[in-house]
Amino acid sequence: MKRIFKTYWKPALFTILILWLGFNALVGWKMTRPPEVFGRFMSKLPMPFYFVIPFETMWSQARAGHLNVGDQAPDFELDTLDHSGKVRLATLRQEKPVVLVFGSYT
Repeated sequence: MKRIFKTYWKPALFTILILWLGFNALVGWKMTRPPEVFGRFMSKLPMPFYFVIPFETMWSQARAGHLNVGDQAPDFELDTLDHSGKVRLATLRQEKPVVLVFGSYT
């Protein structure tokens, strides 16, 4: 038994490492897809997989974006609060200056 272990531990460890790297590459690629696609993928993963993914680091890198302080925000469209219509950022910009606040402003 010891002889088998001595013979196969390095190839087994190497195989596990390659599978882990491949899985992390797949998760990283899925993180760059739209949120709906990424959410569907993550909802199918069994819980133990969440413990072997360096999730926070990968998420920060995959979703970092390319905006810098002072850059103009990209155009987007959202539902109004009462869901009676939609509003576009570009339309608001034409009327008056717009400030976007993310998170708490208190």
